[in-house]
Amino acid sequence: MQKFEMTNLERLALKRKVKRKKRIRATVAVLLIVTILAGAVLGIILYKNGGKLPSKPLNLKTTEAPQYVDIQLLNIGLARTGVKLVEINNIVIHYVGNPDSTAQNNRDYFNKIDTEVCSHFVIGLDGEIIQCVPLDEKSNASNNRNLDTISIEVCHPDDSGKFTDVTYASLVKLTAWLCDNSRLKASDVIRHYDITGKECPKYFVTNEAEWKKFLEDVKTELKKY
Repeated sequence: MQKFEMTNLERLALKRKVKRKKRIRATVAVLLIVTILAGAVLGIILYKNGGKLPSKPLNLKTTEAPQYVDIQLLNIGLARTGVKLVEINNIVIHYVGNPDSTAQNNRDYFNKIDTEVCSHFVIGLDGEIIQCVPLDEKSNASNNRNLDTISIEVCHPDDSGKFTDVTYASLVKLTAWLCDNSRLKASDVIRHYDITGKECPKYFVTNEAEWKKFLEDVKTELKKY
């Protein structure tokens, strides 16, 4: 039987063919790994954003708060996660539920390492306003509406939940500015109660007429913009 021997050219062609197959396999492996990693990253983003991806720019005119706001951003952690808002559809009003506590007290509580709740703003008993979370990030105050709302926590002197006059004035002023900055109307301002049925803010839930008056005051304030 005659033995077959390859020529040098045939050996060279075979080596090139083997190398080409190895390169193809390596390329396929790399693409597969990249696809898996991209899927994992996408999954993490969707998980953090409640199954949503930002599909359009936020409807904010600016992410800078007015000069009358004391900016004391929380550290990134359980409360302030750093997750970006998907959009802004409502401004949500809350009350702190801790009578006679100050805006600083509540801001510092939000910043504790084991605290899981926070709001964008806290308004104090003397009308002072502290910003805790950037306007383009979500807070943890409004349950399933955290990804498309701006939240305001408001301090109150007693169990009735009624705000002081200076606190109320600051709330009207800030809410109107947020509406204008987010391209919203006074009718887009809601209570935590309107999301979950929770008695928050208490005075505006137990006194519906006062809530309606507040919205009218915000509407009037908006005319200045």
